Formats: sequence, C-alpha cells, structure tokens
Amino acid sequence: MPVSSLDDIRAKVGHPVGTSDWIEVTQDRIDAFAEATEDRQFIHVDPDAAARTPFSGTIAHGFLSLSLLSRMAADAMHVPEGTKMAVNYGLDRVRFLAPVRAGKRVRGHFTLDAADEKAPGQLLLKHTVTVEIEGEDKPALTAQWLGLIFT
Repeated sequence: MPVSSLDDIRAKVGHPVGTSDWIEVTQDRIDAFAEATEDRQFIHVDPDAAARTPFSGTIAHGFLSLSLLSRMAADAMHVPEGTKMAVNYGLDRVRFLAPVRAGKRVRGHFTLDAADEKAPGQLLLKHTVTVEIEGEDKPALTAQWLGLIFT
C-alpha cells in the first residue's frame, strides 16, 4: 500500500487512487472458497454439470470475487502515515455484474469518494471499487467500500 500524508489522501477525494495487480481465480481457489463457506453449488464446483449451463463452465462465487478486495487493496489503496490499524467498516453498495469464470484473472480499480474524520484519530475512507475481468467487457462487480483508519 502506498503511504501518504492525510492531506495527500484528502486531496485524492474524487479521483482514482490505484489499480491492483492481477489475481488468477483458479478452480482450486473456487473449491477452497466453497469448502470454507459450505456453498458447494454445482456451478462453482462441478465442471461437467456447469458446462451444460449458460456459463459453459464453473464460475467463482460472487462473494469470492468480493473477498478478493482485501488483497487488491494492499496494492492500490493509500494509507496515512502513522497508521496504527485499518479495519473493514462495511459496504454501502455491491452489485455483481458479470460472472468470473474459472481460470480468469481479475483486478481492482479504486477511486476515493470520501475521507472523513469519524472521531479523533479515526479516518473513514469510502472507495468505489470496480473489479475488472481480464479480456471481458463487463466488470465482475462494483462496490462502495468503507475502511476505518486509526492514526
């Protein structure tokens, strides 16, 4: 994560702040997520059955794609100097727009929407994130993500 001063971060409100590296969504990753969440729907874990659907193969869980935001943020989001801790504060809006097929790569594009002091030493950051699927016209998802920074 790039480190910036609080003033630098506030100056980025309304602007793109970064793009993550590509992350491959392998069948092994999908299977591990299915086991961890106990969501073993066939469109995620059964390549033969999923091949007979409009998806023509297995797809990642929407929540798997969403969970990768944490990894993507490590590449793209700016963190204030002197940060003691950053925590996930929630999501205001999430829309799953296109399936991520097994074997595809995804990356996140982050735009800072707001940087507001929630309490002394606490900065609430709101980002719009769009998760791009390599080679696809439609993104996998868009989300408005909130993070709380303790300085």
